[in-house]
Amino acid sequence: MATDVAGERVTLAEVAEEAGVSLSTISKVLNGRTDVAPGTRARVERLLHDRGYVRRGAGRSETHADLIELVFHELDPIWSMELIGGVESVAKAEGLSVVLTVSGSRHAPDPDWIEGVIRRRPVGVILVFSELAPEYREQLRARAIPFVIVDPAGDPSPDVPSVGSANWSGGLAATRHLIELGHRRIAAITGPEDMMCSLARLDGFRSAMNTAGLPIRDEWIRFGDFHTSGGRDRAREVLDGPERPTAIFAGSDMQALGVLEAARERGIRVPEDLSVVGYDDIPLARWLTPKLTTVHQPLRRMGEEAVLLALRLAEETVESTPRMDLATSLVVRDSTAPPAA
Repeated sequence: MATDVAGERVTLAEVAEEAGVSLSTISKVLNGRTDVAPGTRARVERLLHDRGYVRRGAGRSETHADLIELVFHELDPIWSMELIGGVESVAKAEGLSVVLTVSGSRHAPDPDWIEGVIRRRPVGVILVFSELAPEYREQLRARAIPFVIVDPAGDPSPDVPSVGSANWSGGLAATRHLIELGHRRIAAITGPEDMMCSLARLDGFRSAMNTAGLPIRDEWIRFGDFHTSGGRDRAREVLDGPERPTAIFAGSDMQALGVLEAARERGIRVPEDLSVVGYDDIPLARWLTPKLTTVHQPLRRMGEEAVLLALRLAEETVESTPRMDLATSLVVRDSTAPPAA
């Protein structure tokens, strides 16, 4: 806690008096110490937030380390690297280093993460999660540590800055491409059912099918896990049914890899017997055999925009809570073709 600025001491003294705790306890809360009772910590954080308290002189050079913290719940060696590359490129240009943290589930980081990030005091935090608990938001804001959620798995609160992509439009474009090729029996394997991006891509698929007047078969709608194994297992279920689709829209390129594997196991040729469309446009998509038709999700740019947004928030140049959805685009390669006669 700063002790050489009278205004701060008065403000913190008032908070301490109202909370019924000592200035030492206020200092412990502000500095992320763990030896404060949870109820006391919550009360102090709430008062700090309600009073709009921010450390005076909370600029990068004085109270923050020259770091951007990037937090995942898991590291996918291909998908994550695209996002990391975008974050690193902007951070390097700004003279910042990147701290990479893996914590929690896809919905939120682990509880002990907040204590660590408060100790590290980065310039900003980029979270690849669906949400950040209100108490975490208050703790970060009280210390002038801006945060941005990237590709939210859920629907972030209105006061949470986020950068995502146009998932619905991507699902629509992928399905329209298959319909325009002449496919009528089209299946969809999206991601987890509790992720907003999975549902949005599936909604885009449904919209394209409905607009074309094509039936949507419940047995051909599957929820995967965005991993190769999930795509393979769900594709096996679809391809082993009494009637086989002529095309599959996979909600991620990794799941599309699993679809290709399931097709090979059954002697089904791609694209002669089965067309496959992925989602993400990871670098591997262009090296597959056949090269994968996919929806380009600007993962690298999403990482770049998230850091730029966090820095603008740190400089207090953003007037309202920003939510940004970047455009997606269809990339047609060799894994799609008109259905066999």
